[in-house]
Amino acid sequence: MYRARDQVEHDEWTAAIDDAAERLDLGGDAKSRAIDLFLSTVADADADRSKRATAAASLYAGALIAGEERSQSAVADAAGVSRLTVQTRWKDLLAEAGLEPPGW
Repeated sequence: MYRARDQVEHDEWTAAIDDAAERLDLGGDAKSRAIDLFLSTVADADADRSKRATAAASLYAGALIAGEERSQSAVADAAGVSRLTVQTRWKDLLAEAGLEPPGW
């Protein structure tokens, strides 16, 4: 869970998630879930580089949860990170949020 202050403090990153989601043509549910995941887990990300990676992984996971799957490469391109960044972070991010990643 996150505080309202977290949302204000990380406004630039939630805007980046929103922009990337638009580039991926994701719906409101996927964007909302991605932002919730990001704000719930961003406390562990100190540097801007870590925040960018957390935002990308949140976007990928949020799209999965909402049933709007996009490839890791597409999400990485839209978020400005490498595919490997998304690949290595999204499952841990889901686990941190108390969700179980898919087993496929």
